[in-house]
Amino acid sequence: MSVSTDAKKIEELLTRGVDEVIVKEHLEKMLQSGKQLRIKFGIDPTSPQMHLGHTVPLRKLRQFQDAGHQAVLIIGDATAMIGDPTGRTEARKKLTREEIDRNKETYIEQAGKILDLNTLEIRHNSEWFDEMGAAGFLELTSLVTVQQLLQRDDFRLRVDDPENPLSALEMAYPIMQGYDSVMVKADVELGGYDQKLNLLMGRRMQRRFEMEEQDILTVPLLLGTDGTRKMSKSFGNSISLQETPDDMFAKTMSIPDTLIVNYFTLLTNVPVDEIAKISKALAGEEVNPRDVKARVAWEITKAFYSPKEADHAQEQFNKLHQKHETPENVSEVSVKVPMKIVDLLVEIRLATSKSDARRLIEGGGVKVDGVVVEDSEMVVAPTMAGVLIQKGKRFFVRVICGH
Repeated sequence: MSVSTDAKKIEELLTRGVDEVIVKEHLEKMLQSGKQLRIKFGIDPTSPQMHLGHTVPLRKLRQFQDAGHQAVLIIGDATAMIGDPTGRTEARKKLTREEIDRNKETYIEQAGKILDLNTLEIRHNSEWFDEMGAAGFLELTSLVTVQQLLQRDDFRLRVDDPENPLSALEMAYPIMQGYDSVMVKADVELGGYDQKLNLLMGRRMQRRFEMEEQDILTVPLLLGTDGTRKMSKSFGNSISLQETPDDMFAKTMSIPDTLIVNYFTLLTNVPVDEIAKISKALAGEEVNPRDVKARVAWEITKAFYSPKEADHAQEQFNKLHQKHETPENVSEVSVKVPMKIVDLLVEIRLATSKSDARRLIEGGGVKVDGVVVEDSEMVVAPTMAGVLIQKGKRFFVRVICGH
């Protein structure tokens, strides 16, 4: 595949969904030269699921692929044993290699929903760190001073914190990430803007190994469905790549209106000039935000499934929220005896505990056959036809009489 030097494509590479480029003039010149560049992005398998936030740099990596450059995806199975300390006020829980190996099993499959696996170069940084040995690792860490590492605010703040002290192991993380750039001979490294200091370490390490320094391109952090914090499974505001089409569509519909343009820009292929028109129409109150949000939810769902499945997900959502109909294929659970609603919610896994069930009921979040439950002592008797139990707007279970 030839490298594209199309000015419009280069402009989009350097601007769409981009926070900062270091050094922009140099990278722009390299892109205009027609040379195939090696574009690095690393991800640590600290959990088994990727979410939409992870896809923002992956989508930028795909743009470089489409322009003819060599994408290099590093699975950080060695660095994951430390865990990235960026922005953290406490040490991460240490993972075993077995846990990391389990987590990374589906990473390539998930990344393949965005990247072209036929041209993707996949590396694991255990390739070089497992063989390095103590002497090699000590030599590597000697290339960076403590003073250089303590330029980072997150490290400096923890130095004198007796409750969340900074370990020497955590200080090794950016050094290891920087060395990855040496090993794969990266011309460009991508990452979230919070990764800037780690990415700069790649430039420092390459310089120490007498290599040309990589350019850096950072992307914004995607805010989660709560609209206030970055998307994270631990915050409960994430949309997983392994969601069903119905759930992916519905969860995207739950984002605040203020995130609509941001999600169009970072998570879809809708042209930038069209997004500008959408933004203007929203600002001028010329369109209903709900209708525009449905478009972005459809685009995101289509990207991971198909137009047909996105259409079906939208139909299901509309049944629930506009026509107030019950979704298709509601799961059924057989129950032999009448049960209190709190016990039943736990039994059918719509609540994690009785106290969780009571909180749901107190918040008006539970319905039985379409009627809001107000009494946590209510007894539900299963019938042959089934009793429909609803939690929130999207979760349904039909309870039938067991034998």
